[in-house]
Amino acid sequence: MSTDIFSLWVFGDAHVETDLRHGRESLAEALHTSERGGEEGGPPFDWDIAIDVGDMSGGQSVPEDSEGEEVVRQFNALEKHPREAVYNVCGNHDRSGLDEPEAWWWRKWVDPMGKHTECSGVDSRRRPFPVNGTWERYSFRAGNILFLMMSDINEPSQTIGRGDLGGNPAGVVSGETFEWWTSMVESAPDSIIISVHHYMLKETTVASGEWEGLRKDSDGNWKGHYHGFKPQGAPRGASYLYFVGSQPDAQAFENYIEEHPGAVDVWLGGHTHAHPDDTYGGKTHIETKWGTHFINAACLSRYHGSTNVPKSRLFTFAPGSRELRVQCYMHTSEFLPQGWYAKEERILPLTRPFEWQ
Repeated sequence: MSTDIFSLWVFGDAHVETDLRHGRESLAEALHTSERGGEEGGPPFDWDIAIDVGDMSGGQSVPEDSEGEEVVRQFNALEKHPREAVYNVCGNHDRSGLDEPEAWWWRKWVDPMGKHTECSGVDSRRRPFPVNGTWERYSFRAGNILFLMMSDINEPSQTIGRGDLGGNPAGVVSGETFEWWTSMVESAPDSIIISVHHYMLKETTVASGEWEGLRKDSDGNWKGHYHGFKPQGAPRGASYLYFVGSQPDAQAFENYIEEHPGAVDVWLGGHTHAHPDDTYGGKTHIETKWGTHFINAACLSRYHGSTNVPKSRLFTFAPGSRELRVQCYMHTSEFLPQGWYAKEERILPLTRPFEWQ
C-alpha cells in the first residue's frame, strides 16, 4: 500500500426518511452510484473509506426504529465495500429526545463503535482502520492522517430539545469532547489532522455566520431558510457549532485554531444544504482560514428543506505529496449534470506530505 493513493469519500445529510417519502433512496442511490455509476451518466469512482458527516434521519421529531431499519437496508446497497468502510458522526436530526437515552437511535442503527451489531450490522473487526474512543468522540488513523470524529449532542442546559421543539438546529459538543479534541491535536504534531463534526465552525463556509441559516420576511420577522426557525432553540447559531460545554456562541474551536495556525489541516462538516455555487454571507463551500481548510460536504438529500442539491466530495491523497485534491460529485442532473463538477475542484496544501506508515 506504500505507493497507493488514498481516496476518501465524504458525504452527509442523507435524511433517509424524508427522501423515501418522495420515492427516492438518497443513501442507497449514492452508494450505488459511487460503485456502479449513475442512471443519468455519472461515472463510478474509487474510494477506500467514506465519512458520513451526519443526519441520516429525516424526521423533525425524534427518530424511530423503522427509519433505523431503513438506513441499514439502504447501506446494503454496497457491493464493493464493507459497511464498516463508512465512518459516521451524529447530526442534529439523529439526536434522540431529552427524556430518552442520549442518541440511542443513532448508536443502535448507525453504531460507529459496533456495539449493536445485531441491529446495525456493523462489526468493528471489519473496519479498514480501527477506531478508538466512544460514540460521542473517537479517532482512527490512515497512514499519517489522524481523524478526529465528534458527534453532535443535545444541549444539556436546554429544557426543550429534539422532539419537543421539532428541530433545535444549533450545533453542540460537550466540554469533555473539546478537551479530548485539544489533547488529541496536541499529541499528534507530526500528523495530518482532519476534524469531523456535523456542523461547520462560525464564519467559515457558506451561511455559517450569525442568523445566516434563516431569512427575514417582508415584515422583518425571522423565518426558516437553510434551517427551520426555532425561537427557543438558539436560532442565532442555527448554521454553526454554537454550544461548547454549554456555553452559547462559545467559539472554542475557532479560538484554538486561530491561536494554533496549521495545527488542523481540514475541518469537515455539513448541515447547511446549498447549491455548490452558493456564496451566501460571502463564503463558499470550501474556505481556508487560520491555516485550516473548512469544507462543507452536504447534502445527499433532495427533499429535506428547500435548498437541497444532492452532492458529495472526494478527497485524494498521494504518498509523498503535500497537495490534497478535492472534487465535487453531483448526484442528480436537476441542477448540474450528474458527475464531476469541475468548477468546484480544488488543490489544497497540506502541512506535511501524506505517507502510509
